[in-house]
Amino acid sequence: MNQTKKMKRSNISQMFFTAALAIFSIASCSAEPNPKLSKMPEKEITTPQEGQEQISLGAGCFWCVEAVYKQLDGVLGVTSGYQGGHVDNPTYEQICTGATGHAEVVHLVYDPKKISTEKILDWFWKLHDPTTLNRQGNDVGTQYRSAIFYYSDEQKAVAEASMKAAQDSFSKPIVTVIEKAPKFYQAEVSHQDYYSLNKNKNPYCRAVITPKLEKLGLEK
Repeated sequence: MNQTKKMKRSNISQMFFTAALAIFSIASCSAEPNPKLSKMPEKEITTPQEGQEQISLGAGCFWCVEAVYKQLDGVLGVTSGYQGGHVDNPTYEQICTGATGHAEVVHLVYDPKKISTEKILDWFWKLHDPTTLNRQGNDVGTQYRSAIFYYSDEQKAVAEASMKAAQDSFSKPIVTVIEKAPKFYQAEVSHQDYYSLNKNKNPYCRAVITPKLEKLGLEK
């Protein structure tokens, strides 16, 4: 009888944790993390200098993706933002409705002599599930779609070859879209460097991002 009670309590605890995680996920897209910081950042978008390259990647919540790429040697700039939609200067609240058509992305500037496009994309396939359409975990909507926005024909070829090779690691078809990069809109300053600033404050960070970094063998 005691064992049965323990199992019931364990099941109830698991149910509460799952429900709480879903609420945290929804909350992450229902309000600004800090309303006082919801203006556009004053710094300009990082642009590649001579010998550097840029690429934008959508792989679910940009807080998660940013936390991974900020740790990679050779990545010089990581900026969270919006891309691939039909509304100019979209806000986070607009993005969360799914009506603007944008995806949450991170825009990367990197030194190809230190980290290749192939290596950038190797991490891309590992850090999310590219077989779930418009969804990563409890984050659901077209804004969370898996996408590679390339800036050159060479990048396009690399991305297509990389996706073909990555398919062997997944039992389901990869649904990632590979498109020429449209205009990138930098997200509000409250979304930049989000994990490092909020990992001890926001339960979403502890429940979703920290385990992802642990799984990838990165600093949490």
